[in-house]
Amino acid sequence: MTAVATTTDGATPAGATPLVRLRDVSLVYGELAALCGITLDVTAGEHLCVLGANGSGKSTLASVVCGLLAPDGGEVELVGQRCYHDGQVDLDAYRVARRSLGLVFQSPDDQMVTSIVEDDVAFGPENLGVPREQIVERVERELRRVAMQDYAKADPARLSGGQKQRVAIAGALAMEPQVLVLDEPGALLDVRGRTSIMKVMAKLKTAGTTVIHVTHFMEEALAADRVIVLSEGHIALEGTPHEVFSAGERLVELGLQKPAPVRLAEKLRALGIDVPWTCDELELREAILRAVGGEKGEKDEAAADAGSDDAASDAASHVGAVLVPGDAQGAVKADAVPGQDVAIAVRDLCFSYVPEGRGSDGSRPRFALDHVSFDVPRGSRVSLVGQTGSGKSTLMRIVCGLEQPDSGTVLVDGTDTTTKRGRRSLRGRVGYVMQHPERQLFAETVAEDVAYGPTNLGLSEQEVADRVEAALKLVGLTHKRAASPFELSGGQQRLCAIAGILAMEPQTILLDEPTAGLDPRGQLEVRAILNRLRERGVTVVQVTHSMEDAAHSDWVVVLNQSKVLMQGTPGSVFARGNARTLFGCGLGLPLPLRWARDLEAAGVPRLGDPITNTDLAQAIAHVAGEVRHGV
Repeated sequence: MTAVATTTDGATPAGATPLVRLRDVSLVYGELAALCGITLDVTAGEHLCVLGANGSGKSTLASVVCGLLAPDGGEVELVGQRCYHDGQVDLDAYRVARRSLGLVFQSPDDQMVTSIVEDDVAFGPENLGVPREQIVERVERELRRVAMQDYAKADPARLSGGQKQRVAIAGALAMEPQVLVLDEPGALLDVRGRTSIMKVMAKLKTAGTTVIHVTHFMEEALAADRVIVLSEGHIALEGTPHEVFSAGERLVELGLQKPAPVRLAEKLRALGIDVPWTCDELELREAILRAVGGEKGEKDEAAADAGSDDAASDAASHVGAVLVPGDAQGAVKADAVPGQDVAIAVRDLCFSYVPEGRGSDGSRPRFALDHVSFDVPRGSRVSLVGQTGSGKSTLMRIVCGLEQPDSGTVLVDGTDTTTKRGRRSLRGRVGYVMQHPERQLFAETVAEDVAYGPTNLGLSEQEVADRVEAALKLVGLTHKRAASPFELSGGQQRLCAIAGILAMEPQTILLDEPTAGLDPRGQLEVRAILNRLRERGVTVVQVTHSMEDAAHSDWVVVLNQSKVLMQGTPGSVFARGNARTLFGCGLGLPLPLRWARDLEAAGVPRLGDPITNTDLAQAIAHVAGEVRHGV
């Protein structure tokens, strides 16, 4: 392994031109040091990836690089303009530099400024004084690039979080910046959406655009030329992806994790399989094929996507799986796990954002939900998955009574929540954690914020105190009870907001992308919390874009184009016969399953249905052992 490099003087490679030049940059929020002595050069055409735990300073660094924040000390030079030096801000220099800088915010709502999508994308070029005919061309081009051309006339406020993120990216690209900074652009996107954004970044780099990419997806960092890891405002690690991910346990200490290929390679090596330590998935795959006697070479994408044709019967062997073809989608009969009570029953639910008839532009209503039906077994953990804009968040808001459907019913513990009386009865029984729960925070201390819900339930002071203490202990924030919620890191704010819901002790909890935007350590904490809730008998329903999270659920409901595409146990939903369908609607398989299918398509004997890297490594080791012994 190559030893990871740490930053010293931020030196630029010989002959390279730095478009971003920071020297000893520091920035303080109140008493919190967000950046501490950052020295960094980013060269023309470079793809730099920025990693770090929540609260490490990533978003602050992105804002400094884009000229949105001036530091408290050091020097800042952006696209040739000396913007900050000798303790002075040069406003004219910032003004000139910003014309060549683009930023996609972590939250797309912070970037929406108009009520029409195409106007939002045009906003930046208009402010740059781009001629009208060029603006039209740019808007059309960038909306096509992010697959949002069909929503050009839509109201951004009516879009899903992932769709808003695509519009924000289109708006930044329409400015044709020399330096583009993306702060967690894929956090709210489905698998296909994240893949699309990575392809866009690759094309921009080829065209000479400098790309600075902040992400919590370790695998995305593998595409970068260089990676830096921030910790408490400092650059803790720096180097090529291979160098940084060679840091091993140091990454874990920094709240991160190794990319999936590295984790699998290490498990295989521990089992005696001769594979290299590598970040490269293709290199690892070929090494595995050599170890188990498969055929080396490029994979058959169609076979990998679909799984083997003779495996279609595997799907039918799983009790409860329902795949709905063609026009029948959405009309599927709700099918609960046998022998379990039903906590939530959704029946023939319809919801549209345009009133029945035609909209002002002559369009038909756009259904967010189209005759959706399914059951949630009591005490289970259920995952709602689907491509961006498939109706997942809308469905959650209807179930918890924040939206009223056009038709259909939702029964929670037998109570119809589509009526006013039914919605009132949900108070204290159903908890809802929205997509950005940290925006719910408002009190002076963490404890006061968590106490708000149970206090409104009319509980005694002692009961409120007991519930607050229990909720803070569950999310690991007991030591922060007296702190201001606004002094917490992003991940801690997410946990604080979740604690406020848990303190109400709901029988059912709904969570919309609870791990989005969290670092790997924060994601593990939230998943552990959800597992503990399930063990206590709480019904947990989560919207997620993580197929790995869905694979660890009891029940999975797949939405596609506002309808139920399929539902069932993880084993049935991710069965071999369904792989092509899942890939076709922008989803996919849990990574270990996808790797297993790819290896099988290349000639490896059946590896079963591994959900974790440990399962996959053991299956590969078993096959390799059979090969060695000539079985």
